[in-house]
Amino acid sequence: MTQILEHITLEQAAKPLLDFYNRAEEPPPELIAIDGKEMPEPYRELLVHDDDMTPTLEKFHGEKIHLRLIGKEQSENSYVREVVLEAGSANKPVEFGAIAIHLKHFPERSQQLILGESVPLGTILGSHNIKHQSHPQAYFRVQSDPLITKAFGLSKSTGLYGRCNVHKDLEGNHLAEIVEILPPA
Repeated sequence: MTQILEHITLEQAAKPLLDFYNRAEEPPPELIAIDGKEMPEPYRELLVHDDDMTPTLEKFHGEKIHLRLIGKEQSENSYVREVVLEAGSANKPVEFGAIAIHLKHFPERSQQLILGESVPLGTILGSHNIKHQSHPQAYFRVQSDPLITKAFGLSKSTGLYGRCNVHKDLEGNHLAEIVEILPPA
């Protein structure tokens, strides 16, 4: 079972998602912290691990993953985006995510792909052989709000599960802070 390495609050770990709602001047959905052991399957298999989500979702769904951009903001040192990861040519939504990416820790070619806004970060990390570690910070359940409900193509608000994660390079620099929410199983 994945061990949470740093003690931070769920609110701190969910900063990329909460910042997105603040920028949109919308109230965020309530995130309710849970222990990874309490998460039901298949969410536990998909979220409670130290691996990147993109290859995990590709393996689970048996299709390549691409992203659909919902929103973004860029400053000198970081790039924040909200996305829906989609599987295959049917564009099946498989994750809603908010991510803060620290571009200065990436090679120039990787930065270009990140800013191209079509390739998931997990794919870039793997294809560019960027050595890193994944550190889950928190697990949660959430009732989908109108934005997440629409992003997943749901007809009504639904109980969902997610995690907050940090990618670090081998020197301990934060590559990205990520909030990942999965659609209903």
